[in-house]
Amino acid sequence: MIRGLVQGVGFRPFICRLAAKHNLFGEVDNRTDGVSVIIQGDLRSADHFSNDILQNAPPASQIKSIEIIPTEITNYDRFMIAKSKDHYGHITEVSPDIAVCDECLHDMANDPERIDYPFVNCTNCGPRFSIIEELPYDRPKTTMRSFTMCRHCRVEYNNILDRRFHAQPVACNNCGPVYTYKDDSESFSDIRNILGEIVIQINGGKIIAIKGLGGYHLMCDALNNKVVSELRERKQRDAKPFAVMFRDMDAVKEYCIVNDEEAKELTSWRRPVVILKQKKPLSESVSNGLNTTGAMLPYMPFHYLIFRKLNNPVVVMTSGNISDEPVISDDKKAESEFRNIADSFISYNREILNRVDDSVVRIINNKPSLIRRSRGYVPRPVDLRLDVDGIVALGAEQKNTFCIGKGHQALMSQHIGDLKNQATFEFLTESIKRFSILFRFKPSYIACDLHPDYLSARYAESLESDLQIPLVKIQHHHAHIASCMAEHGIEDKIIGISMDGTGYGTDGNIWGGEFLIADLGSFERYDHFDYIALPGGDKAVNEPWRIALSFIHRYCSRSFDLKLIPAFRQIDDAKILMVIEMLEKNINSPLSSGAGRLFDAVSAILGLCTTASFDSEAPMRLESVADSGTESFYPFNKGGPISFGDTINAVLADIGETPVPIISAKFHNTIAHVILELSEKIRNEKNLNTVILSGGVFQNRYLTERSMNLLLRKGFNVYLNHQVPSNDGGISLGQLVIASKLLK
Repeated sequence: MIRGLVQGVGFRPFICRLAAKHNLFGEVDNRTDGVSVIIQGDLRSADHFSNDILQNAPPASQIKSIEIIPTEITNYDRFMIAKSKDHYGHITEVSPDIAVCDECLHDMANDPERIDYPFVNCTNCGPRFSIIEELPYDRPKTTMRSFTMCRHCRVEYNNILDRRFHAQPVACNNCGPVYTYKDDSESFSDIRNILGEIVIQINGGKIIAIKGLGGYHLMCDALNNKVVSELRERKQRDAKPFAVMFRDMDAVKEYCIVNDEEAKELTSWRRPVVILKQKKPLSESVSNGLNTTGAMLPYMPFHYLIFRKLNNPVVVMTSGNISDEPVISDDKKAESEFRNIADSFISYNREILNRVDDSVVRIINNKPSLIRRSRGYVPRPVDLRLDVDGIVALGAEQKNTFCIGKGHQALMSQHIGDLKNQATFEFLTESIKRFSILFRFKPSYIACDLHPDYLSARYAESLESDLQIPLVKIQHHHAHIASCMAEHGIEDKIIGISMDGTGYGTDGNIWGGEFLIADLGSFERYDHFDYIALPGGDKAVNEPWRIALSFIHRYCSRSFDLKLIPAFRQIDDAKILMVIEMLEKNINSPLSSGAGRLFDAVSAILGLCTTASFDSEAPMRLESVADSGTESFYPFNKGGPISFGDTINAVLADIGETPVPIISAKFHNTIAHVILELSEKIRNEKNLNTVILSGGVFQNRYLTERSMNLLLRKGFNVYLNHQVPSNDGGISLGQLVIASKLLK
């Protein structure tokens, strides 16, 4: 029995070809718990066969274990694929969706049955998770069941030597799904006419809603500022950067700076969006003043067909959703929701069962760090040392994911989104049901965030009541740290540094600049950033100038003239006086130790972002301008709690005297030195040498690389999230492992 990611990746055809190579008879079949192989032959051939499995397995597969049981077998006269078997309660891994391979692209240009066929695939590529309903992975249990294979495809499907041998989504121009173009005046399905119309519309400055692998995208010319600005206005997305798709690596390198690790991720079979530094500007409205671009390469056959016809080297390819809602996968809903956004619609007649947005990756210290874990990564599990069977962890409020436990594996969902509305909540509950069916999961325990008002926590309480099973509520920053510990297999006590914008603390305040001493079962809050008032609560997060004013009011002389700061000259005096009154009278001004709020304040003071139009805009703009050429940093008070009064006063003194990029760099360097000095203090007191960095602030490449390098030079063992996001998208994994310690 072979276990791991061995279904939906061409594993059975691979085994058949190996058996033929070594003159072995027998059979292979998919089971719900793996792939079973029976071979009949001499021991020498069997040994070579086993070695070849490990050495030459399909690229998207991942073998976790091979169990070999010697048995006397004599009744086979050939090697075959046997009917799949269902072992109820046991499940194997499910393949993520895989980008189209080079051989299939060759077929799209040369195979008479697949010339310009936009759904060409084989055992090495194509849709997987997005179309599967149940295990074992066979065509009747996918959304391809409604398409009957033609004679040509069936011959390939049954030919052991063919690349499409038992490729479940196999199809061609004669029998597979088809695309349809539609606008206000016409509708047609001829692929050549569709491609011609796309070229006309892109060149004409139009916006197209196009159905992708895991949901819809909105596409337009990334070099046409007028149409990109129009897309922003129609989509109600004021400033958040758009992802773009480049024709090929040459085009990426023309517009972006790409190192070897970034190129490796861009061209991997997962095809995520990779955050790159800009070299040559696209439309100004694509990144809206940031010095980075979210870039990806084509991953569907249809994308390649478009670029074959289109002269433009790059298009905007942003998630097809309404602001703050999940990506849309349903055709009727797309037409309804995008009727005032898109000028035309391109869909196809195969259902997307599991919607998956594009994944987003950033290379930090030469390793990939996930910002959004979705297409290409989900539902690959995280292997654990703990038994987490039967636990469902419901994640946080922002960037929500959930996680279910099967044995010693954590199965994390695709990116769900911010639980601010009914549509996102329905996506959460819909996805939990789909995971429960696919992975034969029945919850015995529930874990959620400690925050009493999170929608995920309220849902957890309703499940606790309905199912009559135990619920444990877990502190947000402990879960961040545990998520990183889990993926690195760490269980001993460590120094946990968790930095983000918001998380409910055990004292009822908002946490986010935390130095913890933790293991998977418990934590101690050793130190934290000093509390600062947030005048207006959530409104302060959306208007960082309020947070800047709070820091100045707390740490500066009352005679300080705010108009000396250029950013405050743009703000109405009445608003400033109102916020000062809120601070002095403690009106709707909750306390926060959030590191993200400190970044907000400095960004606002420097005039980079006084009003935010998307999550983390102020810190992103602050990082974007940082000049990496200075090692200088500002003073701070590291004695419990950590005070940044001296830092803020030094920043204010630098305004007008020092370039903003240098101020930004010095501020980032300050936080890195806070991390180093507190870590050394804890090491000296507690004899701990392992540091975990987790939380959304550590998506900041400049800060994270500076911090890690300082710590490594001082001999610390330093760990960062890689398999799951360090932001709230990884919280559910941390909740899962903590719950295992507390409940099991």
